[in-house]
Amino acid sequence: MKGGTIQISWHDGKPVLTLDFHPISGLLATAGADYDIKLWLLNSGQAEKKIPSVSYQSSLTYHGCAVNTIRFSRSGELLASGADGGELIIWKLHPSETNQSWKVHKSLSFHRKDVLDLQWSPDDAFLISGSVDNSCIIWDVNKGSVHQILDAHCHYVQGVAWDPLSKYVASLSSDRTCRIYVNKPQAKSKSGEKLNYVSQHVITKADQQRGDDTKTVKTHLFHDETLPSFFRRLSWSPDGSFLLVPSGSFKISPTSEAVNATYVFSRKDLSSRPALQLPGANKPVVVVRFCPVAFKLRGSSSEEGGFFKLPYRIVFAIATLNSVYIYDTECVAPVAVLAGLHYAAITDITWSPTASYLALSSQDGYCTLVEFEDNELGEPVSISVGKKPVDGEERKHDLEKTDELMTEAIPDERSKQAESKQDEEKQKPLPSIITTEGEEKKQVMQKTDEVMTETRPEGEKQPLQSKVNTPVSSKPARRRITPMAIDP
Repeated sequence: MKGGTIQISWHDGKPVLTLDFHPISGLLATAGADYDIKLWLLNSGQAEKKIPSVSYQSSLTYHGCAVNTIRFSRSGELLASGADGGELIIWKLHPSETNQSWKVHKSLSFHRKDVLDLQWSPDDAFLISGSVDNSCIIWDVNKGSVHQILDAHCHYVQGVAWDPLSKYVASLSSDRTCRIYVNKPQAKSKSGEKLNYVSQHVITKADQQRGDDTKTVKTHLFHDETLPSFFRRLSWSPDGSFLLVPSGSFKISPTSEAVNATYVFSRKDLSSRPALQLPGANKPVVVVRFCPVAFKLRGSSSEEGGFFKLPYRIVFAIATLNSVYIYDTECVAPVAVLAGLHYAAITDITWSPTASYLALSSQDGYCTLVEFEDNELGEPVSISVGKKPVDGEERKHDLEKTDELMTEAIPDERSKQAESKQDEEKQKPLPSIITTEGEEKKQVMQKTDEVMTETRPEGEKQPLQSKVNTPVSSKPARRRITPMAIDP
């Protein structure tokens, strides 16, 4: 694993607010406060043992405001971009014999304020967007019109996610709630069943017991609107087995300090409680993203399968305001921690389609690339999505739960909460390193000095370069985060 901040002028020195990889070509698209979307070709640094580099390809110019979110469709033929002022554009790929160009396909108008996040449906026929106008909108992409408005939130909608099995959509807002909507199709028409999502669960609070007292108090599970980020990007796993939700703020007891956390919700039970929480980050979690590739189980852990009962390993990244944690479903501790890479808040993260790269963007105007060696994350395996139901009792591979945490679910589904047990020891600040498993070696990340499209303006301070620290396999791994498991 090698990675570092690529020191070029990505968007004229202005904040880079979002990025995404094309699912077929692997081109990296970035966008930000300069109103443009830029496409970059990634160049591997493995042969020269350097960090990867990028080469500028083209710009997509149309927006008149800062672009907050971009996402390619699964087919790779369309690109959706959401910006300030409610701008939402669909771009279409026009391939030719000599090159490929993107042109404005449709402009979707209805949001009254900034669009902060969006996500494609599994069949690319629909799009969901979240906005500062407190609403989510499901768009019919083919018609270019509003299909449904979900307006139950009472504050900014900062993250949206579409279930890969098409049954659910989820939204996360600065009103401190995560809403789960279920598809209840309306009567069949000539074109088939009509999508109709209705609010099924609202996850907002947890019951906390006051010491030896039998009385309980309710505490919020999520940060309020003072969270210093525009984004709370949540995500479903590629197989739809669980939902990962950022911006958690969990109290072990009513009198204890809140712990920043990421919540894992099992598909089998989205109604009332997280199946697992990943606490310990010293800054709020703002973005989560799954690797699109699944891997074979290693089977080397004493806790085989970890807290997840899956026939394969799924890798995911969790970004706080200043660091990134990489987990897989077979390990308790993170497999890598990236910190000290940027001077300002991280805004988005994305995986390349082959899992060779992880990219992250920041408000400091720069992006970081991490390149993985062949099979470093494991041996890829295929997973079938949508062939079999994974709900209820038919779900064989589900999250293992060990301690109980009840959340307030609306409608009226409330239960008692068992006492949570966790070490209240205050976590130390993270060093500016990338930590991985394997043989011990230390290597200072080399700064890229190649000329790549544009040069860095003089006088600008340089983002920190990270180091690679690989502990000897015979020594126990240092756990910077101790996940807390939760049992029904």
